[in-house]
Amino acid sequence: MAEPVAPVSATELLLGEGVILLAIALAFVLLFRRLGLGATLGYLVAGALVGPHGLALVGGGQSKMDIAEIGIVLLLFLVGLELNPQRLWRLKRDIFGLGVLQVVICGLALTGLIFLSTGFSIGAAIALGMPLALSSTAQVLPSLKASGRINSPFGEKAFSVLLLQDLAIVPMITIIAALSRAPASPDAPPGWMLGLYTVGAIVGLVLAGRFILGPLLRLVGSFGEREMFVAVGLFAVLASASLMHALHLSTALGAFIAGVMLADSPYRHEIESDVEPFRTILLGLFFVAVGMVLDIGVIVQEPLFIIGMAIALVVVKVALITPLGLLFGMSRTQALGLGLLLSQGGEFGFVLFAQAQGALLIAPEAASMFSAIVTLSMASTPFLLMIARRLEFSSKEPDALSLEGPDKAPRGRAIIVGYGRFGQTVAQMLMGQGCRVTLIDRKPAQIEQSRLFDIKVYYGDGTSIDLLRRAGADEANLLIFAHDDRNFSSSAVQEIMNAFPQAAVLVRAFDRRQLIDMSELDIGGTVREVYESAVTMGRMALEGLGLDPAAVDEIERQYRANDRERLDVQIASGALVAAKDLMYRPGRTMVLPQRQIVGDEA
Repeated sequence: MAEPVAPVSATELLLGEGVILLAIALAFVLLFRRLGLGATLGYLVAGALVGPHGLALVGGGQSKMDIAEIGIVLLLFLVGLELNPQRLWRLKRDIFGLGVLQVVICGLALTGLIFLSTGFSIGAAIALGMPLALSSTAQVLPSLKASGRINSPFGEKAFSVLLLQDLAIVPMITIIAALSRAPASPDAPPGWMLGLYTVGAIVGLVLAGRFILGPLLRLVGSFGEREMFVAVGLFAVLASASLMHALHLSTALGAFIAGVMLADSPYRHEIESDVEPFRTILLGLFFVAVGMVLDIGVIVQEPLFIIGMAIALVVVKVALITPLGLLFGMSRTQALGLGLLLSQGGEFGFVLFAQAQGALLIAPEAASMFSAIVTLSMASTPFLLMIARRLEFSSKEPDALSLEGPDKAPRGRAIIVGYGRFGQTVAQMLMGQGCRVTLIDRKPAQIEQSRLFDIKVYYGDGTSIDLLRRAGADEANLLIFAHDDRNFSSSAVQEIMNAFPQAAVLVRAFDRRQLIDMSELDIGGTVREVYESAVTMGRMALEGLGLDPAAVDEIERQYRANDRERLDVQIASGALVAAKDLMYRPGRTMVLPQRQIVGDEA
């Protein structure tokens, strides 16, 4: 009698499949990046090749997708870290105006298309059409972040739509539940209760961020243990996602809210840099899993329908989103770029298709077929992103002002990003010595004002590596970032330094926090934007109180030395409140020769 075969342990299975997945994914990502097609398409093809419907080298695509969805959760958390509540409130018109119109109009149009072109019932058409209105957050947001466009007007509109789409998952689940033909589950809450849960969960996360996470981060900062920020960051993400999951809500939305609550924290940059590697790995695994669950057999059986419907999905969304962009103040080319950027189906479509299948609205074959349609549309995204990026930077503003990009700018020794009051001073000093300077700004009003003084300023987001390369950064000796973007992070600066190693990089720091964030970089120099002018006014104030020039010079010297000491301690500990005992205050004054002090006894 043959001996029984010993079962494969979970560790052996994980190690074996992990090696295969990473090897194939690495090979295809390197190949597709070399071809200029992006990493996402490489992950999708790798997953389709090794999955159960391909070479079957690895199984369990759906289980891997369940794990990899944490990558989307981390992505939304990191995006939330860049949006403080004040900025989020400023975007309310785009979120609840442009976002709502996009979801409703695209959802209705795609529902009608499915109903008229197939034999599906109206309930099935709704269950399939609504999810197709959603776009791929996991594809669009990393692209915007990597190119530095997440904080541009174009990026903010794209983000606003994506955020509303995530919010729309709750009413979509409610509609599918209302149309369900399956017996009601005793565990599933009714739709109106889901709405109450959403509001209650958001309020609870806001309060937790203010009264729990804030004090916890201050406590961690006082210990100066950087590793603990990893634990706190992951705890914040997973706890908020778990709460939303328990309430049958969007886990990504919970993580986003947790990020927004920490956006004003002085420890934001530490958390962001610590969580980012986890996000990158899990998001890559997510796209591999999407490729694995793609049923090649379904495509082979109905190739014309699936390919045709994927093309129709992209065309319909572009045709509808473009006029909506125009309605909300975008130029023609930027509105078309927004339509291309958001034209694909989204990863949450897989979740909603499964929900519709469980509600007996669609057959498993239909769920597989439309999952393949979504995946094919996602595969087209890298190509559409290239077109959208070119359209964004070659656009005209609604007032017909011609905004020329830096593609044809004369190559200079220095590139200055931001031509406001700060950048103007730097540029004039360089140009006064005959240095050829390329000026870039993304504010149309500033470009128009500069024309009155015969100064040529090129339009674009100067933090984008692609735009800098087109401006001649490969040949420049200096890259000077003189803009007032407080969200310009050290990770973005490091990417720019890696892309253009021959150029020295100078950065205008918005405040002390940004200066601390840049401290670990091998950077050419950083300047706090109001530091020198504040010191100058402090000297004027002391002179106005009658101190002699020698005493004023000594006070300035001591202040600068003390401030440098404080900054060194803050950088070492990673905490803004560190060394607060070194600050001058009542009871702690400077020691000056001949007791020259300013006070009640003077």
